[in-house]
Amino acid sequence: MYIDNTQLENVKVDQEVLTTVMGKFGLECHGAWDYDRMTFDRKYDVKEGRFYLRVFCDAVSGDVGAHSATLNINKPAIGKYYYPHGVEYTDEVFPSHLLKECEKVLIDVRKELSAYGI
Repeated sequence: MYIDNTQLENVKVDQEVLTTVMGKFGLECHGAWDYDRMTFDRKYDVKEGRFYLRVFCDAVSGDVGAHSATLNINKPAIGKYYYPHGVEYTDEVFPSHLLKECEKVLIDVRKELSAYGI
């Protein structure tokens, strides 16, 4: 499920700045990158299952592998994890408490980016 109204979509930011800001809020990129894109994840284990908040980014210039990219943030999503198949984003019921937490994290990320003048 995509999360709307985060004011993050289409924000362009330096890769190193974004990595620092995302890390402050538990959003990490462990191997979820290639030379053109990065994905930041935050895992939630709640009684309803395992969920991931995901923030997808594309490089608009530079090289992700060389840590020199400018990234465009795409619409964040939340998905439910199913072993061994992976993460499903559609046709799922997402707990309201989890959605509120994810929205709060994304709002906090946006505020932190604003502190950098972005």
